[in-house]
Amino acid sequence: MSDLLNYILNNEDAFRRNRLPSLYSDFSTQKKTNPDGYAVNVAAWETALNHAAKRGYTSSRGVRVRSGSTASQKNGPPQRKKTDHLLLRTDESLLRDLELPEWGRPVALGAVFAEALRKHTMVPLEVYKTTPGCLQKSQWRLIDPGVLSPWNVMSWGVRQLKGFVIGEGDSAPKLQVQELVLVDNLQEAAELAIKKATGGNSSKLDLIYSKESFIEDYATILHDATELSDSDFDVLLLYLSRDCGAIAYDGRTIKFKSSDEPRQITQQDTTIASIKALVSTISKQVTSLELKIAQLTESAKTALNNKNRISALSAVRSKKQVEHNLSQRLNTLAQLEEVYAKIEAAAGHVEIVQVMEASTGVLRGLHAQVGGAERVEDVVEELREEMAKVDEVGSIMNEAGPVIDEGEIDEELEALEKSGQEAKEEKEAEETQKRLAELDNFGRQAEAMKDVDIQLAESIGRLSNMSVEDRPLPAK
Repeated sequence: MSDLLNYILNNEDAFRRNRLPSLYSDFSTQKKTNPDGYAVNVAAWETALNHAAKRGYTSSRGVRVRSGSTASQKNGPPQRKKTDHLLLRTDESLLRDLELPEWGRPVALGAVFAEALRKHTMVPLEVYKTTPGCLQKSQWRLIDPGVLSPWNVMSWGVRQLKGFVIGEGDSAPKLQVQELVLVDNLQEAAELAIKKATGGNSSKLDLIYSKESFIEDYATILHDATELSDSDFDVLLLYLSRDCGAIAYDGRTIKFKSSDEPRQITQQDTTIASIKALVSTISKQVTSLELKIAQLTESAKTALNNKNRISALSAVRSKKQVEHNLSQRLNTLAQLEEVYAKIEAAAGHVEIVQVMEASTGVLRGLHAQVGGAERVEDVVEELREEMAKVDEVGSIMNEAGPVIDEGEIDEELEALEKSGQEAKEEKEAEETQKRLAELDNFGRQAEAMKDVDIQLAESIGRLSNMSVEDRPLPAK
């Protein structure tokens, strides 16, 4: 069983064992008799192939370096499998990978791809490269008058009648050999790449890549265990630059666009991308040389333990040469990193100056709207004059009102104060009487309780002085 089929059977819920007979049958005949079942089967195959491609199971062109191989031990960690994730090749090998001993090959796979092409969820690679906007859904268009000619109408009627009588045209379409762009996987990879590049606190220099560094940084954007193929990157870069306009790309340099950046690639962008690529390359060389030094040191120790002085001397001599190369690489790397830091600082200065220049323009525009200090003084003076007019009008209106005797106002105020004081005294007197009544009532209750206590004490005394003889005898 192929890796592709094993993945589908173990990870796709639609490929349960009881569903396999239907999925591997010629279900294209159900398009008219059972449209729902036909749509479910098509969706199951399309989803399974998209998911499998996203994890690198649909292409046989990738090469995997085995983890136990000599190459992987010498050069560090094992290489990942590089295979197609955004493309699907429909040929004999795909049918062979999907073949089951019990059910054979999927008969209606051609119908699945025909439906995907109709819905634009898959697009032929050559069509995608040469036709901008081909990923858009087809729109309603005006009918070509030539289509409605009598001959075409009669031919169409004959074909429909023939198909209805003998069932011609209901069998599954033949599988065509072609490469299809998986639109869902392409759009997902593009979204992840844009988020990775522009997310966080990325500087403008971080948005610039050479093609080699872009391939290295985004190789595992869809799946950590496998890398996008070169064909995948060609399609991805075309989509990012042409279809969604997220990058500027000239074949060598890639620049993710920001709001205030020019859309074309400049010579500065190309230089920055080259420096970044060179820093990355030298960093890898430094890592490789450090690993080589560690291996030569271990070889020299092993030779000494085995009393093989000649091999030990050869290993030490090689180690010294590698150390010299490492020193040169480190010096070059330090110089390049210093240059890159200066460029980054200069880019920051440019951005600051641009912001300051824009701010100056904003202030200039606001000052132009204000009209200068003289206009502000005139406005303030006019405001004071208008406020003075308001005060003058108010004074005139007050003079026109009735004349009120201030003595009458004072007398009325005194009367109000006196009546308020009397009401307050009456209220306090009522509260005092209420409290005295409560105290008198409480005293009476206390006297009553005292009398009860006295009577109770006398009764207890009499009971204690009584003898047994004093108690009355029971009646016979």
